[in-house]
Amino acid sequence: MTSLIDVIFLLLLFFMLTSTFSKFSEVELTAAAQAADAPSDSPPLFLQLGAEDIRLNGEVLALQTLSDALTAETEETARVLLVALRDDVTAQRLTDLLVAIRGVANITPTVMEGS
Repeated sequence: MTSLIDVIFLLLLFFMLTSTFSKFSEVELTAAAQAADAPSDSPPLFLQLGAEDIRLNGEVLALQTLSDALTAETEETARVLLVALRDDVTAQRLTDLLVAIRGVANITPTVMEGS
């Protein structure tokens, strides 16, 4: 019995020393039903997210240029960004989008279901 306890202790020590603990980053979401009201003088921006393309107010954009386009749209006032997901969008694609727009000031993303 003693040798079994020693083996278990060694295994426990081995796994404790070789494990790495990663801190996962958080991506904040606002459900469409719980979104804050947009200011009356600035209409919301509308973004459609597909598996292959992104459309901001009807214009097709690349993910790399989306941040610059949103910065140009929100220079003066804070705006709400309504994100409509198409049926073929994966969770990774949505996460990539949210990471890309995280650094844009004066924007509040709201994710809606469907397109």
